[in-house]
Parts: sequence; structure tokens; C-alpha cells
Amino acid sequence: MKRLGRRIVLVLLALVAMAVFGTAALAAPVVYSLPIHGEIEPGLAAFVARGIQLAERNQGLVLLEINTFGGRVDAATEIKDLILKAKVPIIAYVSERAWSAGALIALSAPKVAMAPGSSIGAAEPRPMEEKTVSALKAEFEATAERWGRNRQLAAAMVDADVVVEGLVEKGKILTLSAQDALDWNMADILVASTGELLGELGYGSYEVIQLTPHWAEQIARFLTNSTASSLLLSLGFLGLIFEITSPGWGVPGTAGLASLFLFFGGRYVTGLVGLEAILLFVLGIVLLVLEVTIIPGFGLAGIAGLGSVMTSIVLAFGDVRTALFSLSIAITVSVIAVAFLWNRLRQSRLWQRLVLSHRESPDVGYRAPADFSHLVGQRGMTISPLRPAGTIMLDGHRYDVVSEGGFVPSNSVVEVVLAEGTRLVVREVREE
Repeated sequence: MKRLGRRIVLVLLALVAMAVFGTAALAAPVVYSLPIHGEIEPGLAAFVARGIQLAERNQGLVLLEINTFGGRVDAATEIKDLILKAKVPIIAYVSERAWSAGALIALSAPKVAMAPGSSIGAAEPRPMEEKTVSALKAEFEATAERWGRNRQLAAAMVDADVVVEGLVEKGKILTLSAQDALDWNMADILVASTGELLGELGYGSYEVIQLTPHWAEQIARFLTNSTASSLLLSLGFLGLIFEITSPGWGVPGTAGLASLFLFFGGRYVTGLVGLEAILLFVLGIVLLVLEVTIIPGFGLAGIAGLGSVMTSIVLAFGDVRTALFSLSIAITVSVIAVAFLWNRLRQSRLWQRLVLSHRESPDVGYRAPADFSHLVGQRGMTISPLRPAGTIMLDGHRYDVVSEGGFVPSNSVVEVVLAEGTRLVVREVREE
């Protein structure tokens, strides 16, 4: 009986230990740390979406480590929507700065922590237009209001006309230091590290998984970067221009098509563009090729091709302003390249099809037809019968003529009655 009792006690102790350790294990959440560094672009939104999905699947929490000067507003808005829809706790930790689009991402998190010496704000859009400022200001105000933060301060980060007494005057954009953000209820906690942050929030034990963009996301982030996008468009146009000026098909054309493929491929992977935009671009290129190689002149096919290419690029950027900016860069680079290649371009197949370059000038042996209008009214002598064509002698020069009537015998006097270019019409003069 004693042995049985000891065994029962041991089993109970084991069960208690398992319960204690199991509870401790459940109390130690998995923290998915996502770096929000560099430029905010659409590729980053795909990375944040993956991190939130992992946290939701494993019942963890998301820690956004923010250090950015900003970037594209549409990408920041997409990340903000992901944060607001998340079903797990999300904490934003500003390690150095959250400016512009980064400020919107930070304010969208339920908990905002800042490191000493960090800052948040400076979200005035560029270019600064009333419509853009109004829309972005409303976005900041609604996001701040969602978590009970000061909406006036959020508006002052975007609109220089917003005045906050004792903090920012009219004509200045608001940027808050870490301490000011804490004092004005724009941040919840001031800590020096993420470990200190998690401890302050009550997480005694936890497992941190440092997520980094995998190779596909890194490529997507690079390709959707504003600088890379403009560069790819420029290389694509330059490659096609070089190919036009070269016989056959070679490296420039292949490189140009590869650049355009990367431009559209990066946006397709990140969900920025669908197949319809890619097919529209391909259709535009096909129409332009048909216009240059098959259809004479430049008409409906060429105009439709240019329209299709421009429309597809606007769809790829998702924003007319950004698309026009990148297109202007690409077109400027292309114009400079055409200026350098002007002599070679004029000898290309495309130029020969578009422009008539053949000249018949005296220096290459061509002579303009003579003007015989001054011979009208003058008389000469036929040196061969006119049937009705023949030859006459006039002022010591031989002329091929045509009689106005029928047959005129040789050694007859004739008068020039009409001159049409080199064609002379004569009439026989009968002696009275």
C-alpha cells in the first residue's frame, strides 16, 4: 500500500509539473520581429503580410522595428490596412526614426514604443498639392483616432497649416522627438531596446523569431523601388532604340525586353499589377512593330500602340503621378541617347521606312529638266519628217518635237506653239 501511495503521489507531482511547465510554455509567446527599414515600397507590404500571417497561424505577436525616412504612400497605406485587420497583437518600435510613410505605419499599431533619441512625423507629401495633402491628412487623423491618439498632432505631421499651440506654428511640419511623442500621447512607452519593451508589456519569457525578406521578396522590393523602376524603364526603352539602329536582333533588344520583363514581373509578384496590364503592354509593342515594319506611314496602329504602352505603365505604377514621373525620366534618358545616336539612327531601317532620304542632286550626277517655255513662238526647220514626232533645228540646236497636226515633211518651216516641260509641240508654217 505504501508503494502504491508513493506511486500515486509521484504521478500527481508529474501531472502538476506538466501543468506548470505547460502553462509557462503557453505564457511564452512567439514574437515575430519584422524590420521596417529603408524605403517603403510595395515589396515591403508583401513581407509584412507574410509576417502577420505567420503570427496569426502560431498565435504569436508582431513586433515592427521601424527605421525609415519614408517612401510610397500607397505602400504605407496597404501596410496600415494589414495592421488594422490583424488578429494578433502588433507593436511598433521606432528605433531611430519613423518619418513620412513610416509615421503612418507606426501610428497604425495599437502599441507604439520609441527609443530615446528617435523621432516620428515629417509626413508632408511630395509634390505638395491640396488634394494630396487633404487625403493624407485625413488618413493620418483617422489612424491616430483609431487608437485614441491626438488627431490634431497627426494632421500637423502632414499639413503645414495646422497649428498646435506650444508645439508647432503655422507653416511648419510637425516632427516629434521620442519624449514629446510620449508627452503628447502619440507614443505609449519609451524604452531603449526591444527586450526592455517586451518586459514592460508583461512578457516575462518569449521566443523571438527575426524575420527577414526571403530572396523573392528582396527581389520584389528592389524591382518595385522607385529608382529601380525608373532605371528598368529607361534600360528597356534604350535597348529597343539600340536594337532599331542595329541590323538583325542582338544583345540590346534582348536586354531591353529583359528590363521591361523585370519591371512588370516585380509588380506582378507583389500583386501591384495583373495580367491585363502586361497583355496591354505586349499588345502595344506588337502594334508599334507592325506600324514600323509592315504598315506604311504612321497611323492608327502606331497611335494605338503608344496609347497601350502608356496605359499599361500607368496601371503598373497604380498612380498617374508616379507613372508620369518615371516615364519622364525614361523618356529624358531615351532622348539623350537618341541625340548621341542621331547619325546612326538616320541610317537605320526604321528611319529609312519613316523618312524619304533619297535625293537627286547635281553633285551625284542628276540634272533638272530644261525649261523650253522661251521657245514658244520661235520658228525652225524640220530635219526629219514629223510622223507626228521628229526632229527640228532651231537656232543651231536640235529638238525632238511633236507636230500639232499630222505629217510634216522634212525641210519644212515649223513654229513652236506649246512647251510642256521638255515636250515641244510645233505647227507647220505654210508660205503665202
